[in-house]
Amino acid sequence: MTDSSTTPELGREIVAAGYHTNVHDLGQGFPVLLIHGSGPGVTAWANWRLVMPELAKTRRVIAPDMLGFGYSERPADGEYSRQRWLDHALGVMDTLALDQVDLVGNSFGGGLALALAIAHPERVRRLVLMGSVGVRFPITSGLEAAWGYEPSLQAMRRLLDVFAFDRSLVTDELAELRYQASVRPGFHESFAAMFPPPRQRWVDNLASEEQDIQRLPHETLIIHGREDEVIPLRASQRLAELIDRAQLHVFGRCGHWTQIEHAGRFARLVNDFLDEAGNAATGGA
Repeated sequence: MTDSSTTPELGREIVAAGYHTNVHDLGQGFPVLLIHGSGPGVTAWANWRLVMPELAKTRRVIAPDMLGFGYSERPADGEYSRQRWLDHALGVMDTLALDQVDLVGNSFGGGLALALAIAHPERVRRLVLMGSVGVRFPITSGLEAAWGYEPSLQAMRRLLDVFAFDRSLVTDELAELRYQASVRPGFHESFAAMFPPPRQRWVDNLASEEQDIQRLPHETLIIHGREDEVIPLRASQRLAELIDRAQLHVFGRCGHWTQIEHAGRFARLVNDFLDEAGNAATGGA
């Protein structure tokens, strides 16, 4: 058994939508659900480790490893789809008795967050989409490389160079850690089953219909790195055009790792945006 005291990726185990699920649950207050991206070896902790402590100062933070990722269960049939991930996210909310959450989705997780808000608008108070899929676009070489990753230290190093604008973040130690994470037992087998070629279909599968996006009633914060080589900035610009109550923030000198490359700014921006909902509810300024 993995020791959670020495493995920070481990939170606590719940059963969500029938699957054993690793979830980080910290802080108190109105809940915010964080849905991670889809890079090889990703976990909720790897994605959100710099952001969770800041958000948890004033709110309850829920960050699960999504179905098939990290330390959550892999479905026995090896089948993955947007609907299955959506059901899993709703299962996390239901198991934790969360009637409504603020919802933050990163990249792949943004597509799931968008779909959840469309299908169940009453379950979402405010929506944050970061470097998000959710509209159709021609797959980028960066996303093709991420979804088509074959484990090796060299391949991981090349991939991290694509993810980060600030190459000083891509150290040998980080590359080794992420590579080792990607080859833990069961990790790559599960990942390889998620986005087999041709991969354009998975971009399209994670996209919502534009008329459904236009009907979203939620206040929505959209965040993107200007130099993102994985998800094109145009995807977030299109989301901002479609969502009536949207605001778009673009970080310059930033790749696909907004929450890591600009962690402090990202946390302040999200906290301020979510605080507005609380102020409105209490009649505050």
